[in-house]
Amino acid sequence: MTTAQTPELDVQPTPLALLLLGREADPKSERGVECPGDLPSPSDPDLVERARAAKEKLGSKVFVLGHHYQRDEVIQFADVTGDSFKLARDAAARPEAEYIVFCGVHFMAESADILTSDDQKVVLPDLAAGCSMADMATAEQVAECWDVLTEAGIAEQVVPVSYMNSSADIKAFTGKHGGTICTSSNAKKALEWAFEQGEKVLFLPDQHLGRNTAVRDMGMTLEDCVLYNPHKPNGGLTAEQLRDAKMILWRGHCSVHGRFSLESVRDVRERIPGVNVLVHPECKHEVVAAADYVGSTEYIIKALEAAPAGSKWAIGTELNLVRRLANRFAPEGKEIVFLDKTVCFCSTMNRIDLPHLVWTLESLAEGNLVNRIEVDKETEAFAKLALERMLALP
Repeated sequence: MTTAQTPELDVQPTPLALLLLGREADPKSERGVECPGDLPSPSDPDLVERARAAKEKLGSKVFVLGHHYQRDEVIQFADVTGDSFKLARDAAARPEAEYIVFCGVHFMAESADILTSDDQKVVLPDLAAGCSMADMATAEQVAECWDVLTEAGIAEQVVPVSYMNSSADIKAFTGKHGGTICTSSNAKKALEWAFEQGEKVLFLPDQHLGRNTAVRDMGMTLEDCVLYNPHKPNGGLTAEQLRDAKMILWRGHCSVHGRFSLESVRDVRERIPGVNVLVHPECKHEVVAAADYVGSTEYIIKALEAAPAGSKWAIGTELNLVRRLANRFAPEGKEIVFLDKTVCFCSTMNRIDLPHLVWTLESLAEGNLVNRIEVDKETEAFAKLALERMLALP
């Protein structure tokens, strides 16, 4: 319904509605959505051909990375697809590419900039493509948390472990304080390494991955974990609670995976007898405990590749990927459904659409560098240190 169709209602789009549509910007919460030029209309029937022509003109100068959660219209132009860390490493392995166009979100582009050479330029088609989880831990908040741990007398015992889904600032903090980075695939190895270095772990910024890894994979109890809330004095914890804990979990979560519930699991089992429930470890602990299989996006893909024909699967991860997998394996007789009844895309990942990609590629083809993501040298040095510790894990 538009204002033109219902003038009698005098309906006007609110600032929030315009923000969600990508037509306005909130400088207090976003890096901005405006492009310094004309963004192609999403209804332009020539967008696919324009993207193809611009990419062809750039040739080997451009390398397009597509995260698994991207729209199909964007992923078709990716030279490689994968999760965030795999893509960043793929970029580093292509030193001849002058431009790395990262179809993902901001922290992923930062990681690519950290791992690629100074001669390579990382570009994010829409600077507003952020990550709500990564934004739940700022450098100031984490520094304050470290002060709280210091006052409690335990900072020297604590080793920070930060999930890949974190800003460059948080990765740098981790490197500076003797910690490491982890992915959803190697979180157990990272925690095992951390507990060899110290007695406690500060896990940033996803509480669910930290909790699930500690309890499900390492045999800890829920009582071994405490939740640090950066919006409360002292994180909402007493010094005694901090001293007793093994895992200090940051109060952060994924807005997509956090939506899946125990009721979702029960409902799909009732609707589809014999279904296999496969979820991402960013899901809540009770969801992970009720699932049949748990793993990263790469694990999910490989599990479905190996699944027998005729098997039934309910997947708890981002809808773009689930839908793509359902279409891919339908000819093999594999039934794949989304775990929740509610449609749930990653809203920030979906900011990268075909108009933004076309604008980016055409700008680069014309010699105009746009939307470059560049991490400052000091931050890069400490963040790379943390990433190198992860790469050295057995």
